[in-house]
Amino acid sequence: MTASLPRSTRQRSAVMDLLGDVTGFHSAQELHAMLRDRGDKVGLTTVYRTLQALAEAGEVDVMRPPGGEHLYRQCGTGHHHHLVCRSCGKAVEVEGPAVERWADKVASEHGFVDVAHTLEIFGTCPECAARA
Repeated sequence: MTASLPRSTRQRSAVMDLLGDVTGFHSAQELHAMLRDRGDKVGLTTVYRTLQALAEAGEVDVMRPPGGEHLYRQCGTGHHHHLVCRSCGKAVEVEGPAVERWADKVASEHGFVDVAHTLEIFGTCPECAARA
């Protein structure tokens, strides 16, 4: 079930506009700094709350790298997963029908319903591998 977004505010609009302008995944703190550099007066707490609401509503992708803070970017369409470079952070959206079937099967075997999941696959992109 998708959560509804809170009422539109100038601050939320600024966060959404920024996400539409940048590429790749960014932390809340990075996005806050970018907003400040643009002259938008949005508090860090507001950025965190807005990103959480956007994530719950399915409006942004959230990546949870090992040992790191959550990273956000404007969402692609439909359910998907990410292939992420450990070196440069490049992320590619990928579909995984086999993963979907496996998740549904495992959930069913254990009597779970209304199941959701996230999957990030980490590796080294071709450009970083060529530089190594």
